[in-house]
Amino acid sequence: MIRLKPFLLLLGIAALVAAPIGQGNYIVYTLASWLIFSITAMGLNLTLGYAGQVSLAQAAFMGIGAYITALMTLNGIHWGLAVIVSIAASFAVGLLLGYPALRVQHHFLAFVTLAFNTLLFLVLRNEEEITGGSFGLVGMPRPSFFGITTDGNIAFYYFTLVCFVVSASAMWWILRSPWGRAFKALRENPIRAESLGLKVRRQTLLAFAIGSAFGGLAGALQAPLVQFIEPSSFGLIHSLKILLMVVVGGSGFFFGPMLGAAVVILLPELLRFTEGYYLIIYSTLVIVLMVFSPTGLIGAGHKLIEKFRPKHEARRDLKQGVQL
Repeated sequence: MIRLKPFLLLLGIAALVAAPIGQGNYIVYTLASWLIFSITAMGLNLTLGYAGQVSLAQAAFMGIGAYITALMTLNGIHWGLAVIVSIAASFAVGLLLGYPALRVQHHFLAFVTLAFNTLLFLVLRNEEEITGGSFGLVGMPRPSFFGITTDGNIAFYYFTLVCFVVSASAMWWILRSPWGRAFKALRENPIRAESLGLKVRRQTLLAFAIGSAFGGLAGALQAPLVQFIEPSSFGLIHSLKILLMVVVGGSGFFFGPMLGAAVVILLPELLRFTEGYYLIIYSTLVIVLMVFSPTGLIGAGHKLIEKFRPKHEARRDLKQGVQL
């Protein structure tokens, strides 16, 4: 099985490379959107699934990244510099937002992050001179590197794919590092983790900051993809949508956010042939999944594997011998 994992990983990357070939602009746009939301869902999965900190503000960090990137690129600054500033700003704001997590937990923390998301929405809507208010910003250029432009939809998809692979590799390294093990300890039992010498305060702040930075990167990609942003694109409903991706895919599993983003972004498109019934079917499938598998699709897959995997049964003669 260990040798099979690299092969499956390469097969998955090859499928992503081949996915847009021969497809229309809308399908390519949808696939690129899935990759972008997979990046931001990975960040929320680190905060929620691994560190156990509830956040309803991931869309707000996408908004921070998107608006910073839009304002900088519209003023002639290259996307490469804009994305660095976007990630750094999201990291810093996420670090500040992590401080309430030191005092409140669970649903109380969810209300704090919800309030932050609402506050950012109001700022983006009311500061019309900077953000354009309800009219938003339009015409963000797509980046070019060494004379290679990403103006075409397929070119931008492959650019997004590279960013996705780099982000997933960075997340894999974080989870395999001592930080990742510390985040898991923080989720399981903060008191025990602190008694073993773990700096709970620092790890809590890092969980928020790193997860927010992934949201900032996703926003920096969202702005040139859509080339139009406005405040409602990063409202509370979108934070709940990202939370749904993490929960449906499997919170605390590495591939959970990617699978969840595919369900939330791609499944409704596949069900559009049902016309007016596709939302009903989609909602029903999500409810059934949550009822029978609270650990998401990956958790359900693990249960099926364990069910059909042959179990080692103890010898009955030895069992009788013990009873004697």
